[in-house]
Amino acid sequence: MGTGASRNSDSSHGNDGSERGGEDHSGGQLYVSLRMENYKLNGDIIPHVFGSVPLIGSWDSSKALAMERESTSMWILSFVVPPNHETLDFKFLLKPKYANTPCIIEEGSNRLLSGGILQGDTRMAAFRVDTESDDLLEYRVFVEADRVSPFDLAASWRAYQENLEPSTVRGIPDVSINAAPEVGVESGSSASLELDLEHYVVPAPAAFANSGLVYAANFTETPRSLTCAGTFSNSERPSSASHSHNTAGVSTDRTATRKEMEVIVPDPSKINPTSGMVESKSVGTFSPFQRQDSHRGLFVDRGVGSPRLAKSVSASTFATSLKLDSDSKNAIPEAAGAVAAAAVADRMLGPKEDRHLAIVLVGLPARGKTFTAAKLTRYLRWLGHETKHFNVGKYRRLKHGTNQTADFFRADNPEGMEARNEVAALAMEDMISWMQEGGQVGIFDATNSTSKRRNMLMKMAEGNCKIIFLETLCNDRSIIERNIRLKIQQSPDYAEEQDFEAGLEDFKSRLANYEKVYEPVEEGSYIKMIDMASGQGGQIQVNNISGYLPGRIVFFLVNTHLTPRPILLTRHGQSRDNVRGRIGGDTVISEAGELYSKKLANFVEKRLKSERTASIWTSTLQRTILTASPIVGFPKIQWRALDEINAGVCDGMTYEEIKKNMPEEYESRKKDKLRYRYPRGESYLDVIQRLEPVIIELERQRSPVVVISHQAVLRALYAYFADRPLKEIPHIEVPLHTIIEIQMGVTGVQEKRYKLMD
Repeated sequence: MGTGASRNSDSSHGNDGSERGGEDHSGGQLYVSLRMENYKLNGDIIPHVFGSVPLIGSWDSSKALAMERESTSMWILSFVVPPNHETLDFKFLLKPKYANTPCIIEEGSNRLLSGGILQGDTRMAAFRVDTESDDLLEYRVFVEADRVSPFDLAASWRAYQENLEPSTVRGIPDVSINAAPEVGVESGSSASLELDLEHYVVPAPAAFANSGLVYAANFTETPRSLTCAGTFSNSERPSSASHSHNTAGVSTDRTATRKEMEVIVPDPSKINPTSGMVESKSVGTFSPFQRQDSHRGLFVDRGVGSPRLAKSVSASTFATSLKLDSDSKNAIPEAAGAVAAAAVADRMLGPKEDRHLAIVLVGLPARGKTFTAAKLTRYLRWLGHETKHFNVGKYRRLKHGTNQTADFFRADNPEGMEARNEVAALAMEDMISWMQEGGQVGIFDATNSTSKRRNMLMKMAEGNCKIIFLETLCNDRSIIERNIRLKIQQSPDYAEEQDFEAGLEDFKSRLANYEKVYEPVEEGSYIKMIDMASGQGGQIQVNNISGYLPGRIVFFLVNTHLTPRPILLTRHGQSRDNVRGRIGGDTVISEAGELYSKKLANFVEKRLKSERTASIWTSTLQRTILTASPIVGFPKIQWRALDEINAGVCDGMTYEEIKKNMPEEYESRKKDKLRYRYPRGESYLDVIQRLEPVIIELERQRSPVVVISHQAVLRALYAYFADRPLKEIPHIEVPLHTIIEIQMGVTGVQEKRYKLMD
């Protein structure tokens, strides 16, 4: 829960539990929480609920649903009301925990719940314990209702079943909506915050490349064909290049060659070529919320937990020998888990060119191609794949300058066509050369708007790499207009244009030139993203897509969108093990940690006061749960994937104890913190692999998310958003009592940090 489809009422409700009406509740289901409170009773009497569908569907008291204890005085029962049963009647009853005495049904008429609003007198539930006496046992009644989209509900339930564990702190369901704070209850003065949150802002690391409004193409691969000696001299460039960027200081160093994985390939005649592969020969359409199965071909050890058996041919068919040079900076990480193992399977089962993958963008200008390419590049790099983004526009500007008018892009301009095809060929050659040196996935970013251009690229790729076309289509004129204006503001093509309206008119003329000759993709393997940027659904169509990595790319693209929203990352409050300098463990938070939890709750209330569909994510360890406990009014979801790195046999030790008692392990970790795996524990690479579902879910969310987790986990998450190299992850600074706000949106990723305590 917690996306844009969920919403609470804007006005708060009182302590009597009554709800407000008057809202449009279309497009979701009711998530209802019933609470009963009595301070005088012990746990020997348990409140129950019975009544109509969907609670029980029977007025038989023996089938009543027991409420769960939330605290010493409070009991709770939460359920979902289907759209066809938004009006239901029910009653409370009491049952003794151990005795077989009859149950006690509450006095009065049935309760009626309609659209999340409890009708009639909702404040108290009265029970006559002694029929011969007029004394009544009274409970206070609270009702909370939240409108939840089916997709959010399904995602939460999937997270609950696959990733969550019962809380060791709260004996209540792991997905819950806290009650609103009671009137008159104030946090301690020591936990208060300044009204202006900017008071707590601290500088973000300089290494966060996308911290401002930037043009994504500026961070693409530097063209080597145009900077290497002997390719193009300044005298060979046309006069229009006089305004181009100065390339004298551009580094021409190439990426170090990666040693190839040595694989003993089995006899092809003994292998069923379709085993372990899922291939679509015809077009299939996926909604943004459908989950794609991973396409694996081996018995995969994911590095954490138990091995998972995927679709595969017989294990006896393969005999593999994988040699990795741990001293090579570009070697594939030995702990990369399922991704590396499945990549090996794809290499064994596919032709030579399938070892390298080229994602070729197709689409009209201002359709989000460069943004999509940059986002996909960041995701694949984070997973450990050698990936680079090649932007043909950058090649064009280096060779022909930045002052080209719309006439340069006319289809009936033979000189312009020849120049544009030339730089496209140069970019393709650079990408293929990089792949031959060890690169795995190249993102080729250009309009590629005609079948003639695409056929040229496919011809160049034969025997070198496998091409998948990624076409972005948008029919929303408001989004296109917004993208055009961003293009004029950010693109180097218009950096020297002082008149915004003149630049706008020129770009629209350029766009019209492309529209006249545009031909949708119908050849080869392709992925079509149709109206995915609007945040209102859209479609993805795939054709002839097979293999693990292409499958992961489709799954990632299905879940991405451009809806602006913040993601807040923070470590738990200081724990008692933090004070002692011990790693791992599951201790409670210290006094300083408790103070931070209150300040964090205050911060979240101020920062997200208008974002009632936000959600709070924690690990299953109690120090994060306790840190989140003062935050009220938002769904809280526990993810086992957000647990701290497993220190194995070193759990609970200090680093000095490890150095003294396990010197070899200490030195191994010191040499390579990224790949080092604690005995019976995890490495940072293992953590990255288990965090992939979290990243996908963060990308899917359309509302703010607060992630309260641990140092190693937040280092890995932050590295994804900041596009930091894998080797830097173990050294990223994520201090205690600091909030890192990641702003997701059409302008890329921006960061702001707040330090609430020292």
